[in-house]
Amino acid sequence: MQNQEFLKIFFMSEELGSILSAATMLFFLIDPLGNIPAILSIMKGIEPKRQRIIIARELIIALGILMLFLFAGKPVLSFLQLGEEAVTISGGIILLIIGIRLIFPQESGVMGEQPNGEPFLVPIAIPMIAGPSIMAMLILMTHSQPNRTLHWLAALLIAWALSAVILIAAPFLLRFLKQRGLAAMERLMGMILLMMAVQMLINGFKELFG
Repeated sequence: MQNQEFLKIFFMSEELGSILSAATMLFFLIDPLGNIPAILSIMKGIEPKRQRIIIARELIIALGILMLFLFAGKPVLSFLQLGEEAVTISGGIILLIIGIRLIFPQESGVMGEQPNGEPFLVPIAIPMIAGPSIMAMLILMTHSQPNRTLHWLAALLIAWALSAVILIAAPFLLRFLKQRGLAAMERLMGMILLMMAVQMLINGFKELFG
């Protein structure tokens, strides 16, 4: 009886660790700290109260899009006749590029030039929150382990909720961390993302040539 309880606790803790690990990776892909300066510059001139409403609306739209990719990712891969190795390697390449751009930022930002004015759907919901990297990652996760879709949903919701808190508090965080603090956090995220990308590429090539 005690052994059964121990095994149950062990597997529950292992599953929780897997969910938190996936949530961390998805959080880095959303990159809320790195998006703060771009989002604030896009909404420059809009009153803070309206800014928060816009950010909340775009976050909800982005969540709906990401959930669509989470649950419809496997049928899309089957329709396109893409194998797990192709998705793993391409996902690793995308992470690699995003990580490098976080470590060595460009003037146009991680996602390139963004239009000004009050946004709707583009560019905050897509591609700043629901970007191609996190979409590819969700497809990869559901394709590689389709029986754990609910776990990946929990990871997505955790990453999205943390990102939502940070983005809604963007004006305060910018005043608190300043530009240098945000830049340092973004580079740290880039380093971690880079290591994840290399591991994904290693796994993909092992599956391909193993």
